[in-house]
Amino acid sequence: MSEGYSILVDTSKCTACRGCQIACKQWNGLPGTKTKNEGTHENPMDLSADTWKILRFSEGPSKNGNPFWYFFSEQCRHCMSPGCMAEAEKGEIIQDEKTGAVIFTPKTKSLNYEATREGCPYDIPRQNPKTKELFKCSMCFDRITNNMIPACVKSCPTGAMTFGERPKILETAKARVQELTKRFPKAKALNADDVRTIYIVTDDPQKYWKLAAGK
Repeated sequence: MSEGYSILVDTSKCTACRGCQIACKQWNGLPGTKTKNEGTHENPMDLSADTWKILRFSEGPSKNGNPFWYFFSEQCRHCMSPGCMAEAEKGEIIQDEKTGAVIFTPKTKSLNYEATREGCPYDIPRQNPKTKELFKCSMCFDRITNNMIPACVKSCPTGAMTFGERPKILETAKARVQELTKRFPKAKALNADDVRTIYIVTDDPQKYWKLAAGK
């Protein structure tokens, strides 16, 4: 397999504008989801067959009397060795050799949903309750195979998301962490050797989202 591509998500640059979340919906033709106020800024509250990317909001301790938030744009990590594929024996889930993208096909409706979901250390796969087909981020496979970057990356107004060949993304992540540790000693790139969607955080991962560093 070639080294393929990776997405770098620098949470220190994220403003939680949800542009990436909306772009994902628009490009993939995903319908809106009926929601209600649950006392949090997250909307909708979780991933689903119709929502492949969501902004997590976690309120941190106030700094100098001002409220502080940790933002985390949850999506599939496109693992180097996808645990979700353990149940797939007949091409239900494909890992593209050139790009590294992990793709769910319509055949996923025949998979054991709970087993497939439990195989993911980040709890990402979701099932359409009517068709039983499983869904998640595709890394915008249709875009990247036509020389375009993922819709979420293109939409980001602050440069919090970067897409490119994996070796270059790893270099960028390393340099950015070195820069951030001057101000944030706990800055790190999460699981960079194991996933293609790499998150840079400036504090303990658990403060962003309980699954940020895996189960």
